[in-house]
Amino acid sequence: MSNPNGFAYTASASGTVHITHHNRPATTLNGSRASRFLQEVTAGDPQLVMARWTGNYKRGNERTASEHPRNRR
Repeated sequence: MSNPNGFAYTASASGTVHITHHNRPATTLNGSRASRFLQEVTAGDPQLVMARWTGNYKRGNERTASEHPRNRR
């Protein structure tokens, strides 16, 4: 799996975090979710953290689904 890229975030003084992906709005976080996000993004890889928070990442079940008897050809 390649690392995601193209994510950016801006945090406002009011406690709101706006996450964008290739300059398009992806999500907005407020309150405790915003503070938890800011803690995680400073502790880990920012691109991976933003991908996880926006839901834009592989979930790891693609191989399992393709190997299911219903999906085999």
